[in-house]
Amino acid sequence: MRTILITGPGGSGRTTVAAATALEAARRGTRTLVLSADRTDTLGAALGAPTGGTPAETAPGLTAWRPDATEGFRAGLLAFQEQASTALGLLGSARLDAEELTPLPGAEELALLRALRDAATADTFDLLVVDLPPAPQALALLALPEQLRRYLRRLLPAERQAARALRPVLGRLAGVPMPTDRLYETAARWDVELAAVQLAVEDPATTVRLVAEPGPAGTDAVRSAVTGLALRGLRTDALIGNRVLPDASPDTWLAGLAAQQRKALDEWHAAWGQTYDVYEVPHLGRDPRGAEDLAALPVPAPGDAPVPLDWPVVDRLADEGVLVWHIPLPGAAREELDLVRRGDELLVTAGRFHRIVSLPSALRRCAVDGASLREGELRVRFAPDPDLWPRTR
Repeated sequence: MRTILITGPGGSGRTTVAAATALEAARRGTRTLVLSADRTDTLGAALGAPTGGTPAETAPGLTAWRPDATEGFRAGLLAFQEQASTALGLLGSARLDAEELTPLPGAEELALLRALRDAATADTFDLLVVDLPPAPQALALLALPEQLRRYLRRLLPAERQAARALRPVLGRLAGVPMPTDRLYETAARWDVELAAVQLAVEDPATTVRLVAEPGPAGTDAVRSAVTGLALRGLRTDALIGNRVLPDASPDTWLAGLAAQQRKALDEWHAAWGQTYDVYEVPHLGRDPRGAEDLAALPVPAPGDAPVPLDWPVVDRLADEGVLVWHIPLPGAAREELDLVRRGDELLVTAGRFHRIVSLPSALRRCAVDGASLREGELRVRFAPDPDLWPRTR
């Protein structure tokens, strides 16, 4: 299934673009599902039909879904309360009723991830369009499955689960209680669920589209988001300048604003046009509401699934005897980059974004020999460690 993730700065109209993209795909005969976690139901307002906690068809071939975070939060907490009833009873805890439970901050985003997982594993739709939160929150959300899986592996290493039969003996010898089977079973279940979300996000058929209003603030937001997405290994296939004003206007104030937008769009074409498709969506003069307004927005067609990214790539400099790890980081600034080697992992920092990546097996036997940023690509040099590499005769 093809998946399009749509994000951008807050207030840039990304929900409207997501709705227009989904509607255009449905009109082309593609079975389409559009997801949104916006609690104010901006998606329903754009489509001209309310969306709720269950998927609902809002147009022929188009289903909209705004997952209900409240019900999911209640169900999960009540299930935990039942499982831990003995321990909670010993502590004298008062039971919580379903009516008094309200979702905590972040519940909407987690509900969106679960819905994304469910939609990606179903065989009901051909295209999934996801209206993500604003770019900084969206990048943190997309990074969550990988980070949580890493935490689980560090806290409960898989190799320790092999000693389940010895746990009672070890507990008596150590004099402290050992982790129970339920703990490992829960961790394994979480890992499977997180892996399904991560697989959907990192699928080769998944791309990201950035929506922003042309201008200085929009340009800075696009540059930051492009770098953060590349660091996550996600493919951006389009930059969409939204609410573009007409160039000719008798009003001097509007003409000045249109000139500023045109300058920003020219910068986008010059900086990103060789890498991404840059589209311009005109301002309708009103907030788009309903199918007719959405159809008037010339959003890019969903397109075919892209060619998978090779991220990252390792090659060898034969004349110098070193290996070079190529990590695409378009838009990154040299002064905002930082690298830390820790065991078999590399912590890469690009501005506000961080990622811990596992080194390929060949590079684990090497020492970092330097790094450089050239043409939007981070190149990390590794020199083979003679104590780890087998010697040739």
